Amino acid sequence: MMDALLLLNVASTLFMVGLIWFVQIVHYPLFDNVAKASFADYELRHSRLTSRVVIPPMLIELGTTIWLVVEAPPAVPAAAAWFGMLLLAIVWTSTFALQVPQHKALLAGFTRRTHTMLVATNWIRTIASSLRGIVVMWMLNRCLV
Repeated sequence: MMDALLLLNVASTLFMVGLIWFVQIVHYPLFDNVAKASFADYELRHSRLTSRVVIPPMLIELGTTIWLVVEAPPAVPAAAAWFGMLLLAIVWTSTFALQVPQHKALLAGFTRRTHTMLVATNWIRTIASSLRGIVVMWMLNRCLV
């Protein structure tokens, strides 16, 4: 069971790492190419559709990360599990304190300032998620050797 949960944590984390890089490099920068007159509708649809894609792996990642803190495999040091949890807390805090408010502001229509803030603050999630990817791969490697 521990192996399956660790693999689920690795899979959900790596999915989120790939997704956040796509969002940071491709998706968010393209927001300013959407016609300003239809941007509010675009943002509403974007938020609804994106939620369908990100909520399940986010919840799986959260649950399995908590599990790793509570009962990590013997080869995984507690400090690594806690560091992974800290990085995930940074991702979630950034999401709800910084990116969600920017998306809510964009529901009223596109502004350069809001868009710039969204892209700039999203680097917090991108970096923290990337570090999580490294941590979970390290933990998996520890369990495989």
